[in-house]
Amino acid sequence: VSGYSNSKMADMDHLDATEDVALNFGDEDEILNRKKKFRKPLVTIFHLLFRVAAIIAYLLCGWFSDSFITNFVIIVLLLSFDFWTVKNVTGRLLVGLRWWNYVDEDGNSHWVFESRKSDKQVTTAESRVFWLGLVICPIIWTFFLVAALFSLKFKWLLVVAVGLSLNVANLIGYVRCKKDAGKNIKSFAGNFLGRQLLNQVIF
Repeated sequence: VSGYSNSKMADMDHLDATEDVALNFGDEDEILNRKKKFRKPLVTIFHLLFRVAAIIAYLLCGWFSDSFITNFVIIVLLLSFDFWTVKNVTGRLLVGLRWWNYVDEDGNSHWVFESRKSDKQVTTAESRVFWLGLVICPIIWTFFLVAALFSLKFKWLLVVAVGLSLNVANLIGYVRCKKDAGKNIKSFAGNFLGRQLLNQVIF
């Protein structure tokens, strides 16, 4: 009897182990995908390309041209390309977030913040690059603002103001998206638990 009990217990342990493997088997693709460092390397490059180029142009423009107008146009164009790319492309593809603003027929301005329901397509490395680029660049432009003020280079304040405002606008927009995404997840979880409890009570 003892031998039979031990054999039965061993079989049960084997079944439990098999069940654990079966439960995790469906997540293999997701785990492998999230471990990939950069699934969208080109998008990641473009997320940083224009904003880094604008900063470099601001620092080195005096070496290539003495014309303030020429330097101003080049830097603002790079900043505009960066703003559009981050707002409309890289945020959606790298972290599943998007924001925009529209004006209705009555002239009222409305802000819209969207987030992808599932983050399975978001990798840790790409998300880190996205948020670091989004946060660090406004800090750099803030430093440029302080430097321009203390060095009395008032004509460059306009350039810095454009760079800072566009970078901060994207940062605020995506932070709002992230916060709304967290609220939606909590709301969904609460509704799901509520429905499960209601079903248990009824049935």
